[in-house]
Amino acid sequence: MPDFVDFFSDTKTRPTAAMRAAMANAEVGDERADEDPSVNRLVARCAELLGKPAALFLPSGTMCNEIALAVHCRPGDEVICDRTSHLIGFEGGGPAALAGVMLNPLAGERGRFSVAQLGAVLRPDRLYAPRQRLLEVEQTANLGGGAIWPLAQLTEVAAAAHAHGLVTHMDGARLLNAVVATGIAAAEFARDYDSVWIDFSKGLGAPGGAVLAGSGEFIREATRLKLRWGGAMRQSGIIAAACDYALDHHVTRLADDHANAAALAQGIAQIDGLAIDPSSVETNLVYFDITRADLTAAQLCARLQQQGVRMGEMGPRTVRAVTHLDVDGAAVRKALAALRDLVAG
Repeated sequence: MPDFVDFFSDTKTRPTAAMRAAMANAEVGDERADEDPSVNRLVARCAELLGKPAALFLPSGTMCNEIALAVHCRPGDEVICDRTSHLIGFEGGGPAALAGVMLNPLAGERGRFSVAQLGAVLRPDRLYAPRQRLLEVEQTANLGGGAIWPLAQLTEVAAAAHAHGLVTHMDGARLLNAVVATGIAAAEFARDYDSVWIDFSKGLGAPGGAVLAGSGEFIREATRLKLRWGGAMRQSGIIAAACDYALDHHVTRLADDHANAAALAQGIAQIDGLAIDPSSVETNLVYFDITRADLTAAQLCARLQQQGVRMGEMGPRTVRAVTHLDVDGAAVRKALAALRDLVAG
């Protein structure tokens, strides 16, 4: 059984030996001058995967989101998103600081709002009000416990947004988790969204990198901001090769992460003092609550780490555990044994 297992995030994955070999052997060139063949192959592949005319390699998913906002919007514009979105909680105030936009958060169900909720906030264009410009969704919804937006719901809210003159953007950090869980192609999920991106440093196990996709005009303007904000990476084919390797070898295995998450949730549900609905675990994110009155999430996470298991405190009594490439069945069993010992013991 492993000495230390890290369920804190799927960003904790480390490149495998085979991925490192692909990186070492990567063809490289000056990405800034469009001369890196590994980067050029990756963005062409991702554009096709996502069903968009063009794509751009970026250092991180956060940069993808922030560039998309800045391209689609002007300062003072309004962005409609779920209240749990990554834009609000995990990008350091970037939407305001970088794009100068206002966020109008909707109280969706597990990170997914309905067309009725969207319709309730759409309004006629008034000169004294912020211009409503962009609708943003997150597939899968992180703070919704890895919940998957159904395709029909994505289509419905995008159609309502477009009918009102809004553009649409999909934060696809874990889009491929949704693809593997449902069998629906990434391009189909992203079909009605004007821009979309996927991340490689989470479940796909690369050391970094994300690809933003959209129209040719959108990507041209996104490239301008990439350069302005210091996102050019020169011989970044070393990283792009890891991302390409991940698409070849680490996508279908996301099903293993989902199975391990389901097993973890089933085990947690049987521990007195913890609460979870195992049916709510759709992908690789497991959120559970502590019902023991004398134990907080911070205390539990600190004690777990002393036993070689790291999880994340997400609230006073809420904990998140994330399964990924470096977490196997033995790690799940170790985590459950530690939880039983600390909570039920």
